[in-house]
Amino acid sequence: MPPRQRPLSPSERSRLDPFVVATGDASPRDQRDLMERPFFSLAKAKRTTPILYEAGDVHVEVFAVPEHGMATIWDADILIWAASQIVEAANLGFQTSRFLRFTPYQLLTAIGRQTGSRDYRLLKGALARLQSTVIHTTIRNGEHWRRQQFSWINEWGECTTRDGRVEGMEFVLPDWLYRGVIDRSLVLAIDPAYFRLTGGIERWLYRVARKHAGRQPAGWTFDIAHLHAKSGSLARVSDFAIDIRRIVARQPLPGYRLALERAGRQERLLIRPISLSTGPVDGVVDAIGTSGANGIGISGAAASGLRARGSQLTLWPETAIPSLNLESNKESNFLLERSDGGKPPRGRRSARS
Repeated sequence: MPPRQRPLSPSERSRLDPFVVATGDASPRDQRDLMERPFFSLAKAKRTTPILYEAGDVHVEVFAVPEHGMATIWDADILIWAASQIVEAANLGFQTSRFLRFTPYQLLTAIGRQTGSRDYRLLKGALARLQSTVIHTTIRNGEHWRRQQFSWINEWGECTTRDGRVEGMEFVLPDWLYRGVIDRSLVLAIDPAYFRLTGGIERWLYRVARKHAGRQPAGWTFDIAHLHAKSGSLARVSDFAIDIRRIVARQPLPGYRLALERAGRQERLLIRPISLSTGPVDGVVDAIGTSGANGIGISGAAASGLRARGSQLTLWPETAIPSLNLESNKESNFLLERSDGGKPPRGRRSARS
């Protein structure tokens, strides 16, 4: 007698109303939790070594499978694009969903990629890494929950013609990420020039700068050794410090000026905002980046045609993001003692998480 087969669980896509992206134009937005913690590999080489990060009661563990490797910070552009489309649609009063339908052309052009056959293959590789990477975290847990586990994409698919040409794609975001996007207090506008940054560390450093320094004139300071731990990098601290010094010498971050400080044997990075092109998340983002790179976003473009079929999850109450980023996560928001026993200059923040 043959063994009984377990019934197949229905696809999540069959139970969600699709959110159809009609254009690719949306000011780029990033999710705050993803901007300051080590969720992604900073190298393009395949990484299977887990990320294990702990700061206070915050735990982040990221695991990869050997077949695909860990999702990279370049793969995270897909999540930034998805967050941007969801926020843009909500601004225009459309219903949103964590089930997105779109064309590869829309996504690739919005994040500054080419649209040749090789780029479509790379996109599918990125989706595979996002789906196979597993995250365990205590961030934004409910009252009775200690840890959540998810992947960056629950499932994805592509619609092709008989000759193999891709006409459309779709994917489902995890509920943890989707809720972190529809809550406006957890989203920040970013400079479109971010997509032109080529190095993994400088990309990560921009997101840290945007999250912590924000628009505070005095900026924010980080101990280099602490930054290393915060990045999840596999490089030695000494090599990581060399990379930071090279970035400081080049000044590639749009909207921010970097400087190194020394207090005895301790080296710190000071991040100060300059002329920012990022406005509040509900406003338009200027497409001109201060790095001199051409903007990827289209400022002042006509409203995106976004729609969802039927009703979907109820949006959380909208809250405006303060102009200053002083309410940064608690475990990141305390002052470092200076080697001379004093505090950093008034108005400047330092962080250890």
